Amino acid sequence: MKAGFLSSLIAVAALAVVSAAAAEPISVRYTEGVARGFPVLRSADGQKLAQGELWQVARGDRVENRLVFRFANGSLYDEQVVFSQRDVFSLISYRIIQRGPSFPETLVASIDRETGQYHVRYQADRDSAEEVLSGNFSLPSDAYNGMLGLLLKNLAPGVSEYVQIVAFTPKPRAVKILLQPVREDKLVIGDQTLSATRFLVKPQLGMLASLLVADLVPGQLWIVNGDAPAFVKFQGPLFFMGPIWHIELN
Repeated sequence: MKAGFLSSLIAVAALAVVSAAAAEPISVRYTEGVARGFPVLRSADGQKLAQGELWQVARGDRVENRLVFRFANGSLYDEQVVFSQRDVFSLISYRIIQRGPSFPETLVASIDRETGQYHVRYQADRDSAEEVLSGNFSLPSDAYNGMLGLLLKNLAPGVSEYVQIVAFTPKPRAVKILLQPVREDKLVIGDQTLSATRFLVKPQLGMLASLLVADLVPGQLWIVNGDAPAFVKFQGPLFFMGPIWHIELN
């Protein structure tokens, strides 16, 4: 699929999402702290595509989180999130970099709740001119870019929630996402068998967008149950209409 056509589909999908007022922010049940990890990104057939590194630092109610995947083919995925965890989770700022042959478009985008400003540099493909955009965008109270995994740890058992993410098309647009627990799975980690809840992460598209992208695959994310819930793995596209990739802890 040509990147220009793909970007058009993204714009249509973002414009045709199911409209709804912002939901209530997700309440904090488990506060985030200092963390560092080394996740691995693999293809659907198990081939290692990228080595990842995760940093997280909490300073009071403010948390800074960064996830970087460096691909063997030179591609880069770099996501930085700053959020508040005072009573409820609130996205403060977000920055994303996607570039290289693993991605159909080159994207460098950021958005900030306090200033209300966004900045985007976007190139649809090698033959297209780079677009540079900036302007005002009011982040919804339930916008959670880069935070879906930690939100799932904080949902009450068996509860589904709607949240939003900001999609850069290349202008920012809010897209509603359903976080839905679907089953309990037994996962083998090392020499232990643990119970984990499998969640679907499903963009909620309108009728027109659904006709254009009928094969849109929801993401799946596993959270280990218990007194200290934790992310185990993710399976799904890392970008709109992307291939199925797997993210697991190293």
